[in-house]
Formats: sequence, structure tokens, C-alpha cells
Amino acid sequence: MKGIDTNILVRYLVKDDKKQADMASAYIQKITTAGELCFINIVVLCELVWVLESAYGFHRNEIADVFDKILRTKQFEIESKDVVRHAINNYRSGKADFADYVIGRVNHIKGCDITATFDRSLKRQDGFILLE
Repeated sequence: MKGIDTNILVRYLVKDDKKQADMASAYIQKITTAGELCFINIVVLCELVWVLESAYGFHRNEIADVFDKILRTKQFEIESKDVVRHAINNYRSGKADFADYVIGRVNHIKGCDITATFDRSLKRQDGFILLE
């Protein structure tokens, strides 16, 4: 298995820089042709959301759709797939950042009944308490 960084995944998905997109695609193809998978960790996915929102102007539903495709791509091994699925579902319908939903889900899995935050976008979200 080979890990890939956010910038490789962005070029592979967005294809805004032809040379880098071709290199990223060729690398992923080379890895999978050799019978290996490309590992994508949760930090890469958090960064991916930030890049797609801030640099490319993608909207929440567009990003959630991209994640649905990533989760179904057989060449990718996604860290904590269930955490990602849960977080992306909350992100799709919620107001907070994807990373916040990842934090809440990981904390829940680790035994936390609540996650305290100052982030107003998480007010009245299951699993969070807003300190005011």
C-alpha cells in the first residue's frame, strides 16, 4: 500500500494542472496495476475539503458527492471509512466543517458522550455541547 498526499488527490480529482494531474493519475495507475492500493488518511480528507471549498469554490453537496465517489473507488483504501461516511453525512446536511464532524465521530468512538466546542455552527448538533 502507498500513501498519497492531499496535493496528489486534488490534482487527480480536479485536473487543473495538466502536467501534475497526468503525473498523479499515472502514479495511482502504476500502484494499482502492481496490485497495491493508495491509502488516504483522514487528515488528507480534511485538507481536501478545505482546498475544494477555499481554492475551487465547491459547495457542500458537491464535496459530499466527491467523497461518495472516493469511498467507492476500489483503488483507494480510506482510513476509518465508517468515520468518514458518518462525518460526510453530517457535513452534507449540517453547518459545521467536515473536520469538526470527524472530531465528534472519533471522540464518540473513543467513548466520549459529548464534545465541547466554541464553534457556533455545532450548536444543537448531536454529540456536541456549545460553551457559551
